[in-house]
Amino acid sequence: MELKDKLEILADAAKYDASCASSGAPKRDSVDKDGLGATTGMGICHSYTPDGRCVSLLKILLTNFCVYDCQYCVNRRSSNVPRARFTVDEVVKLTQDFYLRNYIDGLFLSSGIIQSSDYTMEQLVEVARRLREDHKFRGYIHLKTIPDADPRLIELAGKYADRLSVNIELPTQDSVTRLAPEKSVHTIKLAMGSIRTKLDEKDDHPKAPVFAPAGQSTQMIVGADASDDQTILNTAQTLYGSYKLKRVYYSAFSPIPQSPSSVPSAPPPLLREHRLYQADFLMRGYGFNAGEILPQSGNLALDIDPKLGWALANREHFPLDLNRADESMIARVPGIGLRSAKRLIDLRRLRRIRWEDLSRLRCSLKKLAPFVVVADYKPAQGMASSELLRRHLADAPEQMNLFPELQAA
Repeated sequence: MELKDKLEILADAAKYDASCASSGAPKRDSVDKDGLGATTGMGICHSYTPDGRCVSLLKILLTNFCVYDCQYCVNRRSSNVPRARFTVDEVVKLTQDFYLRNYIDGLFLSSGIIQSSDYTMEQLVEVARRLREDHKFRGYIHLKTIPDADPRLIELAGKYADRLSVNIELPTQDSVTRLAPEKSVHTIKLAMGSIRTKLDEKDDHPKAPVFAPAGQSTQMIVGADASDDQTILNTAQTLYGSYKLKRVYYSAFSPIPQSPSSVPSAPPPLLREHRLYQADFLMRGYGFNAGEILPQSGNLALDIDPKLGWALANREHFPLDLNRADESMIARVPGIGLRSAKRLIDLRRLRRIRWEDLSRLRCSLKKLAPFVVVADYKPAQGMASSELLRRHLADAPEQMNLFPELQAA
């Protein structure tokens, strides 16, 4: 098979993995100026960092052959799809060639399981080793970790990769048992735990060898099983706390031709994926816990964002006096973000906050209006019911037609 044909198959097969972003990657050229590559720029597979940078990655599978038969996966053993496999040399050459043409800044490499977990992991590690040691590649590398692989291979992967990821895929053991019986949540968490141990060792001993400096991430598929958003968020919260994850990514299930009857025949709303990303950011950035965002079983509302949903359910905290409240509470006001909250605190040291200050900071005045008090403003809607405010503040249909993959980093 021609290399371009392999690339077409294996790049397309990799699109279902959302867990590639380069936030936290070090600037390796500050360590070794004689290398090839960079960690910033524009290119093929766009991944967005928290500070807004766009990072381009060559995102491919080593192979889409797989010994597993996970029911939700397009590359499962029983799937009738074209198959291909790169050699280690081909992936190394592609990465170099694409970089030299200024197409990419790094590599995201995953794989189906072939022969055994150890053999597959060895192949992935060998790609990274050759790029780093033989070709002095200093760009970003993200390797997908095979949970069943020997821990020594995972440790070696962390030596060469900026980020490692172990995809948990489904939020409960019951769902994994039903849809991916050859996998085990316990084994996946053991792999996550071994990565966290190495990350902790590096934090405690700065002179220890480099290990996955951009940390680890995982992915959960949304809508492949019956798990609701409360279950997904609770699982994400546990993973963040237990395994020092940088990110949990959410990928809306995409039905494929000849899908088994064990998975849905229709995809979930893409907006559901987007709301989960918003809720996840509230947990990571704003100090919310999953129980606050979604205290009861069920899914996040699609017509309003999770922060507005929390505010409407907790009216006792509002309207909030921005000239008296602490920064963390100001950041919980719908329409005010983290940076704006900090700037308001800085401004408050000089003078009292006024309505025009909120406009100047480009806060969402429509959303925040019912929830704040400033020196020259008090909301007339303060006594309005939460249901009335919800109808007034709900996203317009055109705002709900989003591209969630652009909100994912």
